[in-house]
Amino acid sequence: MKKSSPKKDPVVHLPEFVTGSALSFPILKILKEDGTLYKDAVLPLIDREKALKIYDTFLFLRIFDERMLAAQRQGRISFFMTSTGEEATHVGSAAALQDDDMVMAQYREPGPLYFRGFTTANFMNQLFSNEQDLGKGRQMPVHYGSKKLNYMTISSPLATQIPQSVGYAYAQKIEGSQSCTLCFFGEGAASEGDFHAAMNMATLFEVPLIFFCRNNHYAISTPSEQQFAADGIAPRGVGYGMKTIRIDGNDVLAVMKATEEARKLAVEKNEPILIEAMTYRLGAHSTSDDPSGYRSRKEENRWKKSDPVLRMKKWLLAQEWWSEKEDQEAMDTKREEVRNEMQKAEKIPVSELSSLVTDVYDKPPWHLQEQLAELEQHIRRYPKEYPKSSWRFKND
Repeated sequence: MKKSSPKKDPVVHLPEFVTGSALSFPILKILKEDGTLYKDAVLPLIDREKALKIYDTFLFLRIFDERMLAAQRQGRISFFMTSTGEEATHVGSAAALQDDDMVMAQYREPGPLYFRGFTTANFMNQLFSNEQDLGKGRQMPVHYGSKKLNYMTISSPLATQIPQSVGYAYAQKIEGSQSCTLCFFGEGAASEGDFHAAMNMATLFEVPLIFFCRNNHYAISTPSEQQFAADGIAPRGVGYGMKTIRIDGNDVLAVMKATEEARKLAVEKNEPILIEAMTYRLGAHSTSDDPSGYRSRKEENRWKKSDPVLRMKKWLLAQEWWSEKEDQEAMDTKREEVRNEMQKAEKIPVSELSSLVTDVYDKPPWHLQEQLAELEQHIRRYPKEYPKSSWRFKND
């Protein structure tokens, strides 16, 4: 660890209070809302193949959100969270990473998974908590994870992934892996103590870590102006001695470019970076939320003009890399795929009840075996209270 040399501060003889209000953060923009580029804008490393892969992921996410929101309303799944309006933040950043870089998500970033090869069936199996779910149905819906795709399984408690990402990045540094960790969180999570501890540890231990804040202006129903008095989250990075950048989070090219540069610093110099992406959650916080109670339709419509998916589509059309016909065909194909995989997943049985006590110990200890036996006895005693679709005994 490098030791910082003492800084010589200027000496004064009258009280002079220092404030950060004079700090000004430029916002990186590359792609305009009409699909054209800003003058002098520098593109990230992107070609037709990567651009279409990003857009394909966008289309999947839109159809996926649409269909699964409807499925929750129909009672087919218990819970869901959309990423509509914020797709550029997690898909654009994923496109700028390497496959061996670790992604630690909050719960609104399915894009990196799909971009890296997580299938529609993988998503559906998790949402329906069936026996083919990689987590064996132990998590509530949208808590995805994949060891193969370097995507840490999501946890419900807010901000726990932020300090965990510091530890993972520190291990990458020690191993000399030439990879980094990218940690997603919302601006609301930045109000948790975990955020501040992680920022301090990251700069102190000089780890290859990208903190990626999706500032979507609301912590559930609490608007940003009621969360903090300072200018967003970016000033906090500077306060912790960290290189910081603010970007247009609905501009996928700006997201890619910022993440590219942040990754270079993280991997080549072991520097943690803070990216604050200014975006907007067009949907509800979750299926348990009604945003009409705390924000206006006028506000939502204003942000719809900055739709990241539509903005990229216009750029692709202008590049002649895409057409309206291909767009409609792709959407129809995705709708069919999502519908088919959903119908398959909801027919797959849940995991055996005994799987509740596996995967932690080499052999389940006596107290877990006792608890499992008591649970089985209880369910058999009150079968009407426990729908057969929600549990399964071994050999039943």
